[in-house]
Amino acid sequence: MENAVLTIQDVSKRFGHYQALDHVSLTIRRGDVYALVGENGAGKTTLMRMITGLSPISQGAIVLLGENARHYQMALSRIGAVIETPAAFDKLTVAQNLRLTAIQHGVTRDADIEDAIGFVGLTAKRDVKAKNLSLGQRQRLGLATAILAHPDFLILDEPINGLDPTGIVEFRELLHRLNVEKQTTILISSHILSELYQVATRFGFLHHGTIIKEVTRAALDAENSGGLQVTVDDAAKAAQVLDAAGLKGLHVSDDQHLTLAGAAADSAAVNRLLVQAGVAVVGIRVRTTSLEDYYTRLLASKEDAQ
Repeated sequence: MENAVLTIQDVSKRFGHYQALDHVSLTIRRGDVYALVGENGAGKTTLMRMITGLSPISQGAIVLLGENARHYQMALSRIGAVIETPAAFDKLTVAQNLRLTAIQHGVTRDADIEDAIGFVGLTAKRDVKAKNLSLGQRQRLGLATAILAHPDFLILDEPINGLDPTGIVEFRELLHRLNVEKQTTILISSHILSELYQVATRFGFLHHGTIIKEVTRAALDAENSGGLQVTVDDAAKAAQVLDAAGLKGLHVSDDQHLTLAGAAADSAAVNRLLVQAGVAVVGIRVRTTSLEDYYTRLLASKEDAQ
């Protein structure tokens, strides 16, 4: 497929009697920040390990940067990955860890090492041994290691686990810069769905080893709209006016608040109807539900269909 960085077709993986992946198919296009969403044991790490060649393919096909996973030639040299715990040699400093990675990847310029250290915000820690870094700093070192060779594709498995709120925000900004400034395509997983929502452009929902849905950020927002929340001086009268106009999904919360469910409600039209009917409108705002709510509803609908 044109502009496809990664194509996974009908991939399955079994460990004994346990079906870790079951006929998984997905495509990640150039420029995507693709969020892989799923519960513990859904198969996210297993899939990432198969993409990077750390786990053999039992069934199906993976094409990474134009090369089949069974016969990688150059593809792995063009990706960066942090899967599970970021690896670092505790007795080596930040700079020494990156120098070792540079040798492994054939990176010869010292400037590339310093650029990677600076990009992830570890300049002040470049001569500190890895064992003396905080968890957030080790995560940054892992990211620096992954981006040192200027990868076209970056795979990050739970990169913000254990970070404090400030660290999470800073890591989010780093991912945005990687995607926008360095044109890096990213595959990322995390249990912190609110953060995935902040950075991702596309989402793949993995449940019991199966992709149950893929959706773009724009399509998710359209599906996930909670409608309008309206504050007025007389909610009962406002409800009568809107009901008479044929608007659906009305719910009166109290004397001054009502909601219109769904994405179809037009705030300007609602405001106009109410004002013309003599209802004082205090405020109208779009109410959206969270990615967590969307995921929960998606799983519920999947279970109901079975």
